[in-house]
Amino acid sequence: MRLKRFGSKKRPDYRIVVMDSRATPTSRTLDEVGQYHPLSSKEDQVVLDVEKINSWIAKGAQPSDTVRQLLNRKGVTITRTVQE
Repeated sequence: MRLKRFGSKKRPDYRIVVMDSRATPTSRTLDEVGQYHPLSSKEDQVVLDVEKINSWIAKGAQPSDTVRQLLNRKGVTITRTVQE
């Protein structure tokens, strides 16, 4: 999971997306699991789909350091279950 930048110059807007780690930042995403608006008010900065996030983490997706900080800020605990 990583951030993908959208928006215009000096007005950033990010989407939290699931991508293959070998893919370039501009390549196609597998799924969009949230949004990050750094210039908006504190309550509206991070929008997450917690079910999708937990589903992808269960499948083995690993959030980047920045995405992990955003998840912690919203109080989302990363629960990873071991599948046998």
